[in-house]
Amino acid sequence: MLLTAVVATVVIVAWLLNRPGDSPAPTPARDTQLAEHALIGLGGGVTVRELTQDTPFSLVALTGDLAGTSTRVRAKRADGSWGPWYQTEYETEAPDSGASSPVEGPRSTDPVFVGTTTAVQIAVTRPIDAPVTRAPEGPPTEPRDLGYRPATKEEPFAQNISAILISPPQAPADTHWTPPAGVLIPGQAPAIISRAEWGADESLRCGKPKYSNGVRAGVVHHTAGSNDYSPLESAGIVKAIYTYHSKTLGWCDIAYNALVDKYGQVFEGAAGGLAKPVEGFHTGGFNRDTWGVAMMGNFDDVAPTPIQIRTVGRLLGWRLGMDDVDPKGTVSLESVGSHYTTFPAGAIATLPSIFTHRDVGNTDCPGNAAYALMDEIRDIASHFNDPPEELIKALEGGAIYQHWQAMGGMNSALGTLTSPELEAADGARYATFAKGAMYWSPETGAQPVGGAIYDAWASRSYERGELGLPTSAEIHEPLQITQNFQHGTLNFAYFNGSVTEVVDGIAVPLSAQTPSAPTVPPEHFSLPTHPDN
Repeated sequence: MLLTAVVATVVIVAWLLNRPGDSPAPTPARDTQLAEHALIGLGGGVTVRELTQDTPFSLVALTGDLAGTSTRVRAKRADGSWGPWYQTEYETEAPDSGASSPVEGPRSTDPVFVGTTTAVQIAVTRPIDAPVTRAPEGPPTEPRDLGYRPATKEEPFAQNISAILISPPQAPADTHWTPPAGVLIPGQAPAIISRAEWGADESLRCGKPKYSNGVRAGVVHHTAGSNDYSPLESAGIVKAIYTYHSKTLGWCDIAYNALVDKYGQVFEGAAGGLAKPVEGFHTGGFNRDTWGVAMMGNFDDVAPTPIQIRTVGRLLGWRLGMDDVDPKGTVSLESVGSHYTTFPAGAIATLPSIFTHRDVGNTDCPGNAAYALMDEIRDIASHFNDPPEELIKALEGGAIYQHWQAMGGMNSALGTLTSPELEAADGARYATFAKGAMYWSPETGAQPVGGAIYDAWASRSYERGELGLPTSAEIHEPLQITQNFQHGTLNFAYFNGSVTEVVDGIAVPLSAQTPSAPTVPPEHFSLPTHPDN
């Protein structure tokens, strides 16, 4: 068996905006702006209100006493016509506390993306006997531009309904977008745009991140509203949702662990570390031990884009893999309860390892069209560590492929294939794997090499160095692991992790500890190179 080094999976963070290095710094974009408009005098039945403001906005949310209430929004287009109606969806609750809220019923909706506009119509449908809404309580001089104290569990919203018009920051005019490239290396996370890169204002956060014991399941969501946004608008939408969740709802952070737009861009969500079990507040009653991903857009009738589905699958495959969760398995989770879930407190829900908000909540999220693709997302996640099919087919029929299969293929000590078969020195052939490589020549046959011995051999210029090609696999002895090469041996000592080269009877220490794998894998597949002769 090969001595395998621990391979650390590192998130590759991609810049959202590419700027020429010699160009002057662009003028900073304005920050997210939120404006509250109280909807006063709403009685029972259906009421349509039109709101306008000079500052353009692109997201709309409702807050207040929404029990038994449904709302729709539509925006005025530049030509004066009205766009389609978008149904709002209730937000989940704040972080699970285990205690019942003093106010029953939903208190807010998801922010709905309607496109840039200065006018919106809001259709509010309330129970026939609903009391007429009134203005929010507070001193007459209190500003209503959301510079006021946010609602919290201790100070909930008054019995009223308000519309929140959100103006996200605009990308500078001289910025450009580079589409995410397909990732071919198995086991590598999609490129992720960090909080700093999408512009999270960390001063809006309060307290420290809360952590679960681990991640046992992934939860798929969608946001809401129009799918007609540009790639340069995505970061602004994420920032607007973050500001709404943090400042308006008093949640201290964005609810989701990650968000994925229709272009395949991945945005880091809640603070605390993507590789850590940060407890979000995306799925009322089931925030503990889960990791929530929101697909940006509405998917009641229109399916997510193929790259959006693939990216969500790969993202969940990467994150669940950290906790050894089978994406096609099941999990039993205990509900914390609340009026946001169909499971009472203490109930055990048996769910797929990747489930959706609607599976446990009073919601249609992530929409019918997205829900129909959940099996595809699970399948993509389950094959996250698999090499591309064309890569395996290219290797089939050769001695390297046959020996790899004899060792167990993708379940072998070498792991998954990461390169096609390539030419080495003096007519030899090789292929690389997640945990090492396999070299073949007519004289040596196919021999695997991996772990600390592979790292040490690499430091001696691979087959072009004085050791030459491997002539055996690893030989496990009581005190060390030995591997033979054409012109010497490499010995790995168990007691201190050192590797010693022996050539012509002369021993040369090469390392004092087991070398680790590269800390940052390449973002795109590139062929391994060897030093020139």
